[in-house]
Amino acid sequence: MTDRLYTVLLYSDDPQVRDRMRLAVGPRPASDLKVEFVEAATYAECIQLVDDYEIDLLLLDGEATPAGGIGIARQIKDDRADSPPVCLVIARAADRWLAAYAAVEATLVHPLDPVTTGQTVAAMLRAGNGVEAKA
Repeated sequence: MTDRLYTVLLYSDDPQVRDRMRLAVGPRPASDLKVEFVEAATYAECIQLVDDYEIDLLLLDGEATPAGGIGIARQIKDDRADSPPVCLVIARAADRWLAAYAAVEATLVHPLDPVTTGQTVAAMLRAGNGVEAKA
């Protein structure tokens, strides 16, 4: 059990989508993980938060406009050697090829399932911090 608090950045232009992301992840995506959230509604806010804070995971809305999560993910991956892991929330499973182009570590599909979302976020936080993922 760790006392570490992980920071998850939620990006969407739609505050309701950010709320659904926060609820699906929850403050404890697993019993041994605690998270806090920072939120961005624009491309500029998202980049600023990544620059200014130690972000452990990006949860990006692939359907956001005008800057979608796919483009932001690709930009961050291209610009930073130490990019935090990225989970992209997409509208259709068929869009996973776009997520692969953006080099994201995981995808989730709208509407978010809390169990799948929690498991995905927990595994990514553990993997991103050198902690072995639990089965």
